[in-house]
Order: sequence, then structure tokens, then C-alpha cells
Amino acid sequence: MSIRTIICIFALYISCYAYGQTTLTGLIKDKQTNDVLPGAILYFPDLKNSSVSKSDGSFEVNNLPSIKALLQVRLMGYQTIIKFIDLSAVTSMTIEMEQSHIEANEVVVTGVSKATEIKRNPVPMVSVNQQYLEQNTATNAIDAVAKVPGVNVLSTGPNVSKPYIRGLGYNRILTLFDGVRQEGQQWGDEHGIEIDQFLVDRVEIIKGPASLIYGSDALAGVVNLLPANTTPEGTLKGSIQTNYQSNNGMYAGSGAFAGNIKSVVFGARASYKEATNFKNRYDGRVYNTGFKETDLNVYLGINRKWGYSHLNFSLYDNLQEIPDGSRDSLSRKFTKQITEEDTVRPIVTNSELNSYSINPIHQRVQHYRLFSINQFIIKQSKLALKLGYQESIRREYAHPQNPDIAGLYLKLKTATYDAKFYLPEKNGWESAIGINGMYQVNNTDAGTEFVIPNYTLFDFAPFAYVKKAINKFDIAAGARYDTRSFQNSALYTATNPITGFDMKVTDTTGAFKQFDNYSHVFKGFSGSLGITYNISEQFLLKVNVARGFRSPNISEISAKGVHPGTGFQQLGDANLKPEFNLQEDMGLFFDSHHISLSAEVFHNMIDHYIFNQKLQSAIGGDSLYTEAGNSYPVYKFRQTKAQLFGGEARIDIHPHPLDWLHFENSISLVYAINKGGNGAVINDSNRYLPFIPPIHTNSELRAEFRKRMKCFYHIYVKIGMQYYAAQNRVLLVDHTETPTPGYTLFDAGFGTDLCNKKGTTLCIVGIFCTNLTDVAYQSNMSRLKYFDNYPNNGTGRSGIYSMGRNVSIKLTIPLNIKNSK
Repeated sequence: MSIRTIICIFALYISCYAYGQTTLTGLIKDKQTNDVLPGAILYFPDLKNSSVSKSDGSFEVNNLPSIKALLQVRLMGYQTIIKFIDLSAVTSMTIEMEQSHIEANEVVVTGVSKATEIKRNPVPMVSVNQQYLEQNTATNAIDAVAKVPGVNVLSTGPNVSKPYIRGLGYNRILTLFDGVRQEGQQWGDEHGIEIDQFLVDRVEIIKGPASLIYGSDALAGVVNLLPANTTPEGTLKGSIQTNYQSNNGMYAGSGAFAGNIKSVVFGARASYKEATNFKNRYDGRVYNTGFKETDLNVYLGINRKWGYSHLNFSLYDNLQEIPDGSRDSLSRKFTKQITEEDTVRPIVTNSELNSYSINPIHQRVQHYRLFSINQFIIKQSKLALKLGYQESIRREYAHPQNPDIAGLYLKLKTATYDAKFYLPEKNGWESAIGINGMYQVNNTDAGTEFVIPNYTLFDFAPFAYVKKAINKFDIAAGARYDTRSFQNSALYTATNPITGFDMKVTDTTGAFKQFDNYSHVFKGFSGSLGITYNISEQFLLKVNVARGFRSPNISEISAKGVHPGTGFQQLGDANLKPEFNLQEDMGLFFDSHHISLSAEVFHNMIDHYIFNQKLQSAIGGDSLYTEAGNSYPVYKFRQTKAQLFGGEARIDIHPHPLDWLHFENSISLVYAINKGGNGAVINDSNRYLPFIPPIHTNSELRAEFRKRMKCFYHIYVKIGMQYYAAQNRVLLVDHTETPTPGYTLFDAGFGTDLCNKKGTTLCIVGIFCTNLTDVAYQSNMSRLKYFDNYPNNGTGRSGIYSMGRNVSIKLTIPLNIKNSK
């Protein structure tokens, strides 16, 4: 029987047992004035179906199944409405929206069985909307959320950023795109996230263990980068976006279109960005920090009464420079490697520092992703199925005299699967069961430097999730059991007689054994229990307890060699155990028309916490590894018991009667303690965990004028301040980290829509400035802080400083080709 025949039979079965089709119509109006409201967006998240109210306030949503579904209604200046609609009984309704200057209510789809109102979800999380992304500036998708309370970024220059949540990152944070896990060698220090920042419409962040839904690698949280919702039926629109940034001369452009014709949804986006070396007050331009990135995304789908099926393809291609921090000992000017022996390094010229050309020593990262998201409605149940395939090709060029030969050459192929079956609601209990996991194959054969071996892994995990609303309580719980089968192959190397570099060989005679065979099965239980107490419509309390699981990654188990982008030799440990954590969270939340505030605290205990530590020589000083005439410090992964605790608080004030004024403030703090284990003796030098952000605050004063002023509409002006305290709680042992002084940064921004006489938006302009006072600072979350071949140089400074003043200009031109009738 062919695959096509099977699909036809399955579709016939679904059509026989699916609910009937219905249409929802109605009117949207202002609750106080009774005026009709055009432009309100209605969206059913679980059905991926939407509509927009017309000029007379009426709306119509077609091809809806006759089931109970969550509806979200949004309009700028009004409180978001979220309610369940029984589409088998309701076909017409009037929606009254209440004016509000705080749009705190959001619907989230991350870490839950189905779309859920964020305030009713006990799991600690935050949602970042499109307006926030538009009114801030960043050089990549992860930097865009760096100001969110509890979230930080570990960076290796402007275009390489890794998310950190409450002091944890790397493989403890799972990054998703539209709910599908992103796999791209994320174990690497300088391996960023391969997603087009223009493609991201909103971000949902879980601040705690999410292994229940996502398994290993979600031990500390999840960052779900979500594209724009599908357009309303009968709509065809597009946009052109540009961005220029002054500090590194970055210019970027992106063009997109999307449509929905007779419930067939489709769209595409193409983007490009390019930058030269960034600069700061102390270092001038920092050599080898430029990049050139090309992105493409297309999707096609269908929405029907039986559910929906969407197919998405994306391509990411990035030429990325990574600095090594080498300088001339006298002038402190940057130098460059020109030979394999690397005995003489000339000073980099000014023309090279200002050039957009990519240096021969760079990385090329290509990522291809194809995935399908489907939902089938079967009587009172639903079947959700996500299938994905992605391929990551990473080449790190480290041979200046042979620029076409990659040092590190990694090919990672990943197939992911996620199936959930939603059982019929019974006595108010909503439940779902499912399985998900992935199959992964990594190949390193084509390189000349072998940091990790070839490996395969397979994940399989069943899980169950339930929730129920009981009076003022929302209860959610679930359990999961993960099994990861992992195997890497032995690898032998010998000198290539043609190139003189190492190569993989199958004849082991006289060859060097780089890696041993290794095979292991990691298993673990995870789960969560949470309660939301809705004290009133405005005030609520959340409590959640969750257990997470993470198996060691390939680098932690088997690494052995110098990774070109890190500047040190990395050693793994085949005896590492999986990590388990138990995190308790509690949060208080209050929202009214003029004030929104929250206070959250957490406590996280991690067994077998894996961290990287510099090794010391038996005769004193750093342990050094010599390769091709160069000496590299040696790091090895260790395990301990870790304790992290802290919290976040925020308050957003819209003082009456100055409702156009917004004053937003937040504070975040994390303490991370090494509790010891495995015979370790804890002292002042190893008491703390590495890469823990200091106490920091974020304040923003923003004025928004939503009334039209001639050709200007939605005008906003803002000024912000970020304060980072000194971080002296660092891992001092063997000079792994050093203390970091505190600093204060200011930023400002202005934006508006430009309209014609009919009120149609012609373009959207935004002008922003970060690091307004051009402060020379180093973040303790920047790896560039430790890139210096002469750290003791008489200047009192060491390493590379972060980006100086940066002016960013954004221009968006919307293209409304066809509007919904």
C-alpha cells in the first residue's frame, strides 16, 4: 500500500468522524462608548484561524469546527479578551472591549497541552509581543529578549548569542521555532541560534524546568521563537523591512508576503544582513567580528473543519567571524594569523578593520529545516502531530594559508517527532497523552580538527498532562519518562600526505586514536505540579514545583581537542551522569487599568551539575596544550551539586490622567552556589558557579500618543536605563573567571507611523540609540572578556570590551495587497 493511499484513507476517516463546519459572525464595539471597533484581530490559536473586524465593526470567521475553542481578541488601546467559545452552540456574538493602557493578558502555546491564558498557567513564563520587538533594537533573535526579567544572553560578539534563564544556559535551555526544537550543535560556546530575527513575531519563555513537555535540554527553560499568525481569510499582504546600525555598519533588509485564499494559507520571507567589525571606546574596532547572513523561509498550509496541516521550510546561511583577541604587546593593536606556524602576526590595518570582507579565518553555518504541524479533530478528541527534519552544516575555517579547507567540519542531521492526543473533556478535566523525541546523526569526517566524534542518539519519551479549573483554582500536573540511547564511534587520525593536516583514517596501523567507542542509555523521570489561585480578576498567586532531566551532551562526554572558535583545549568525561533538578516557584501578580506588577521567587537544586573548569599544571600555573606551535589552556568538564535561587520583580505604571505615559521597572537576581560532591572540597575559589548574571535592573519611561497628528500616528518616545551591579561571585579556581565591575547603560528611542490623508499607513519609522553615553564596559556574560593574549599589559584592562554607542534606524513598509472582505 502506497503512502498516498494511506493518507487518503486517513483523511477519509477524519472527515467521517470530524465535527461539522461552522461560521462565527458578530460585532465588536467599545464597552464604554458603544462605538464600533474596526481593525480588531480575532484569533483561535489552537485552530490557527483568524479574522479582523471590518470598518463597521463586524467580523466573520469561516471553516471552524463545531468544538469548544479558545478565542483571543486584540486591539491596541484595549484590554485583550480571552474566552472559550462553544462553536457547536454559538454562531454569532457581540464582543465588547474595554479601554486599557496595560495589555497584560496573553495567550501562550509553549509548555502547555493547548493554548492557555498566561495568567491561568501556573508554570513561570513570560511572553514578548511584536510591539516590544519592534520598539527595541538587536542584532539577532536572542539579543532581542535580553532585557526580559530573568533572561540574559551569553555572547561572543554581536551576532552570536545564547539564551540564559535564571543563571543556566547551553543545553539546559531548549530553543524552539514555532514549537519545533532547534538543533545546531548548541553545545559550543560560540554556536548561536540559526533563526532569522525578522521571522520572529513574538517570543514565549518558560523560566524553569520544562522537561515534562520537551524532555532533555529543557531542564532550565524554553525559548520559543514564534512566527506571525496566519492572515485572515481573503487577505494578501506583505512588508519590506530595513535596519541600519551605526556601530558596526550593519545593514539589513527583509521582504515578506503572506496570504489566505479560501483557507489555503501561504507565505514567504527572504532576509539579508551584513556588518563589519564593531567598536568601543577602548578597543576601537574589534578585529574579526563581522558577519554576512542570508535567510529564506516559505510555508504552505490548509485550514478546514477537520483541523489544519501546515508545511514550513527555512534556510539559514551565515558567514561569521570569531575574534581570538590577539594583540601587539606594545601598541595593544589587534594582530592576525597569516601562517599555520603562527610565529609572526602583523598588526591589522585600518582598512581591514573597516572592511566588510570576511576574513579567511571564520565560520560558515548553514541550517536547513523542514517541518509539518498538523491537528486533526476526531469527534470530541484531537490529534496533534509535529514532524521535522533539519540539517546543520558547520565549517570553521582555521587554516590561513589554505582558506578552503575547514578545520572543524560538522554535519548534524536531526529528525524530530511529537504526537499528542487530547482526550475528551470529562467533569472539567482536560487531559492529553503523547510521545516525542528525536533521532540524530552527527558526522565529523570531513574536517582536519576533531573535537567531537561521530555519534548517533535516539530519544523516546511518553508523557501525560492534565489540568482542571476548580472554583478559583487552576491545577495542572504531568509526568514523563525519558530514554536517550547514545553511541559514539572510535576515531583514528593520521597526517594527510597532501595537505599536511590531520584526517580520519580507517586503517589504524600507525594512526592516532582520537576517540574511543562509547555507548550508554540515559534515563530519567520528570514532572510538574502547579496551582494558580485566582484571588480576584486582578490579583492571583501561582505556585509550581517541577523536576527536570538532562543527559550529558556530546562535548561533555567525549570532547578532546582545540575548538577553533574557543581558544582552548576541551576535554570531556565519559563517566558523567545525567543532571536532575527540582525547582520550586512562587509568584504574585496584579493587573489593573493603570498598574501592573509581579514578584516571583524560585529555588533550584541540581544534582550532577556539569560545569567547565580550567585545569592547573602540576608545577603551578595553567595547564597548557601545544598544537601547531600554539599553546592553549586546558578545560575539563566536572560535576557537582548546585543550588540556584533568586527572583524577579516588575512594576509598570500608567499614571492617571497621564495614560499616555508608561513607567516600567524590573529587577532580577540570581545566586548560584557550588554545594560540592564527588569528593570536592569547597572553598572561596570554587564556591560559585560560572557565568551567573549579577543583580540588574531595567527602567524605561515611555510616552505613547495613539491619536493621529496630521500624517503621524502611534507616536512614541522613550528613554531607558539598565544597571548591572559588580559580579564578584565568580568561579575563581584556576582563573576560570574573574570579577566584573558594575556599569550603567542608557538608551533612547523614537518611532511613528506615517500615514496618508485616508489614514492608511505608508511606513513605520523607528530610531533607537543603545549605550547612549558610550560607556566602555565588559559584561560578565561576554566570552570576549577573556580573549587576550597579553592579559597583564600595564593598562589595567584585559580582554575585549562590549559594543559602544549604537544608533539603529528601522523602516518598515507595509503592503496591503488584498484586504479581507
